[in-house]
Amino acid sequence: MSVTIDITGLPPERISFCPSPLAELGNALHALAEPAHHARLHAWTTATAAALKPELADRLHEAEPMWRSTRSDFLLPAQPRETLAEELDDLDRMDDEKFVGAALEISCSSRYSEGIPSPLVDERSRRRALDLAAARGPRQSAFVERMLAKPSAMRAWIRRLLEDCDQAFFADTWRRVRVQLAADARHKTELLRRKGLAEALTAASPALALEEDARGSRIVVDKLVHARIEAHGGAVTLLPTAFGWPHLMATCAPGWQPVIQYPADAREIGGVEPVETVKLRLEAIAHPMRMRLCRSLARGPYSTSELADAHGITAPEVSRHLSVLKKAGMLSTQRRGRYVLHQLDFSVVARVGSDFLESVLR
Repeated sequence: MSVTIDITGLPPERISFCPSPLAELGNALHALAEPAHHARLHAWTTATAAALKPELADRLHEAEPMWRSTRSDFLLPAQPRETLAEELDDLDRMDDEKFVGAALEISCSSRYSEGIPSPLVDERSRRRALDLAAARGPRQSAFVERMLAKPSAMRAWIRRLLEDCDQAFFADTWRRVRVQLAADARHKTELLRRKGLAEALTAASPALALEEDARGSRIVVDKLVHARIEAHGGAVTLLPTAFGWPHLMATCAPGWQPVIQYPADAREIGGVEPVETVKLRLEAIAHPMRMRLCRSLARGPYSTSELADAHGITAPEVSRHLSVLKKAGMLSTQRRGRYVLHQLDFSVVARVGSDFLESVLR
């Protein structure tokens, strides 16, 4: 499973790395709404939440469907600007149908990459938006109802909310992180120019890759979702973020330029496992017999015959189970004379939970 962006025929100069203040504000608001996703930001989220005026905190709570579970597409600008005001001006030029459709796409819908009509013009989309909001609480439901009834007034309300956040806490935060993000974008741009897109993508995140074959070229984003979009003839924007980890965002809705947002320090964090590897490891330890074998292998090195004797199964059966564990990278082996001894790799097993959490949050 992955998000695939077809870039066949797209000139290199149409792929850009650039920070965005609006995107980083969206990440900051998400971190305030879901601090459990962002343990590394605990000090910032705690201090910022405590300093919020009650009136601003109430408005943020009301509008949080736009950034809590997912991220409204307009919070990931395809053409980043120097200032938040300039990016908000760009939003003001967006038509109501597109803005409201983006603002109220608050779930990871299976129809997202196919295109969902704006709830301003489609009754089914309207009912869906209202049902999704109702599940999130009465304040959020009222917010969506007002958005659908008075889109122009609510767009102005959202702009004031984001401007008030900028004044209350984000302007100082942006001054601190924009230098780091600009430096990261320059570094990736230089890699793109000198060594090519594959090197630049890998440097941005181990979960990003370039695939090239006779059919064309594709950027592949390793996520637990499946989507595909064509970018040829358009452009692709990659946004570094200081507040986004462990999330790796990708917009791929029809009518939107593809945007990928990646953690600027993903390489420093290290150890980003492919989703397929995490899946293999969870499947490997889910089998009752393999769990029993792991109990032995956690205590010390064992040969195949020893494990067969201890668990009352044949040596070929043990070998098949060990093969699954080995394919998942969960075993270490050593040869002692004519025997091959197997043992559980504690460093890998200890990461299974955190790797799983990182994969589902990516």
